Amino acid sequence: MRTIQLISEQAFRRLDSFLAENTNLTRSHIQKVMASGGVTVNGKVVTKASTSIKEDAEIVVILPEDIPLDIPAQDIPLDIVYQDEHLSVINKPQGMTVHPANNVYTDTLVNALLYHVTDLSGINGVLRPGIVHRLDKDTSGLLVIAKNDVAHVELQKQIQAKTCKRIYLALLEGVVKTDSGFIDAPIGRCPTDRKKMDVVSNGRSAQTYYTVVERFANYTLVQFELKTGRTHQIRVHASKCLKHPVVGDKTYGYKNQKFSLDGQLLHAQTLSFVHPHSGQSLSFSAPLPDYFTKVLTILRSKNN
Repeated sequence: MRTIQLISEQAFRRLDSFLAENTNLTRSHIQKVMASGGVTVNGKVVTKASTSIKEDAEIVVILPEDIPLDIPAQDIPLDIVYQDEHLSVINKPQGMTVHPANNVYTDTLVNALLYHVTDLSGINGVLRPGIVHRLDKDTSGLLVIAKNDVAHVELQKQIQAKTCKRIYLALLEGVVKTDSGFIDAPIGRCPTDRKKMDVVSNGRSAQTYYTVVERFANYTLVQFELKTGRTHQIRVHASKCLKHPVVGDKTYGYKNQKFSLDGQLLHAQTLSFVHPHSGQSLSFSAPLPDYFTKVLTILRSKNN
């Protein structure tokens, strides 16, 4: 027997569709497993494929040995900032998806981790081994990876207790008027476009601190500190609350971009937490990627 453990990040109309998008199993295989009592939602066996699931549902799938679920290890270069027997800190490049999903099972951070890192925690199942928190595909910067279940649980507790410090730098369109502030606006799935997130009254609590770092003629470099970690949180808060979207953000930003970018100028620069085994306070920083600094250099030359 093999087990997959998943947590739904959004509500889904059909359980079998959700599982098909988040595993490499076909819907027919999923329906057979469900019919045999192999799928539980929040601890209860669910046999009906069309069952709707809610956001944050805990789903466990117990697979017979004859249904394979293998994520290949790939020799993809990784920038490992720190590593010991309990965890790794990775500087993820822009353009890399964190874990397999939506029928994509190669070229992700997980594929690279399976090659470069000997042990990974199994709490999130075979699709997301070691993954404690995520970054969007086109956001660069620091992630902590758990190598065992004890470390994973302890690191997740710090994120939930908001003691894990995550600081980002972003270049925003336009001139942000206030030097600093606090955004407290709930985020949920966009009611008109299910692929996007939005500020919605029935969304999950989302809190972000921001501080202006540098001003340009038509842009603002801003530091963001997350108190919660919702999907696309900084991008949504910047666009919907500050009314200044992240430069290069093709989902929440301007259609006509003035710079040739492959994604948003958003970088997870600093990550601080307490080591889950030693209790030591750790803090890591990752320099801005070249494409980000290149844009800043252009803007600074125009300022002068």
